[in-house]
Amino acid sequence: MSSDENPQERPAEQLAALLKAAADPLRLEVLRVLARDSYGVLELVSIFELKQSSMSHHLKVLASAGLVATRREGNSIFYRRALTSVDPLLGEAQRRLFISVDSLPLEPELQARLDEIQSERETASRKFFTENAGKFREQADLIASFPVYQEQVAEALLAAPFDKTGENRLALELGPGEGEFLPFLAERFDTVFALDNSPAMLETSRQLVHSKGLNNVELVLGDTRRLHELDIAAQCIVVNMVLHHTPSPAQIFSDLASSLASGGVLLVTDLCRHDQAWAQEACGDLWLGFEPQDLSQWSAEAGLEEGQSIYFALRNGFQIQIREFIKPAQA
Repeated sequence: MSSDENPQERPAEQLAALLKAAADPLRLEVLRVLARDSYGVLELVSIFELKQSSMSHHLKVLASAGLVATRREGNSIFYRRALTSVDPLLGEAQRRLFISVDSLPLEPELQARLDEIQSERETASRKFFTENAGKFREQADLIASFPVYQEQVAEALLAAPFDKTGENRLALELGPGEGEFLPFLAERFDTVFALDNSPAMLETSRQLVHSKGLNNVELVLGDTRRLHELDIAAQCIVVNMVLHHTPSPAQIFSDLASSLASGGVLLVTDLCRHDQAWAQEACGDLWLGFEPQDLSQWSAEAGLEEGQSIYFALRNGFQIQIREFIKPAQA
């Protein structure tokens, strides 16, 4: 039988598999939950209060229909919604299905269990940085210390297409670490906010800010959910090597996009996808880097447009991506 006679490759067969996979209320709820985040099998078992064998069956059906994709994080497999197919028929069917699924409300009990998973991830990340604040530079050096990518980030910021001449120029850095990039921002913006959810790391930044006399830098304890309290409209937001520590990278993009001024730029520096699982224990990483299309998808969902991108490899096998995302100027 030739490849074009293979039933599995016929669009009608693929469409039938998609519709069959979607014809189950639980699987629709799984797709709804996977709209913004990736979850491991055990997390999904907890969220939906199912046996692992049952959840694995439903995930296999969704994966066979091309509705979910997998990625390995150390010894765990995580599931996320698949990118839509390039096939016009299947792609349109997927898009319409996802739109319909996303209109479904989350039951309060389900939302509560999602919040619990999020809280567990946040607690693990915050605990790591609280316990290892004094060894931050040592751990960063295992993968990529700030000087490795500092010059490229600085050049990307200087070339970014936001308004650099207006009044009340404001920048935000998420997760400033030891504060090494804050002097560069403080010199070029009227006000700089530095947001970190680790009191220990924020104190390290505070010491640098004090020693450098950076009077226009305001340090804020909390995560991106606090941004609505600050009510800021930043011309530039910088996120250096933070996403792979965050429980929900997609939510980070959404929160930051809301705090960007019209025409503002989000600069994200992070690791490309890798398989060096030791980084999770040694460096507190929640994610083993990201595929470029992951960041592209999250930014698009947050209403941002892609700008310039820089990629470069390190001697230790890691690769860094510096990505520029722009909030469209209002008409």
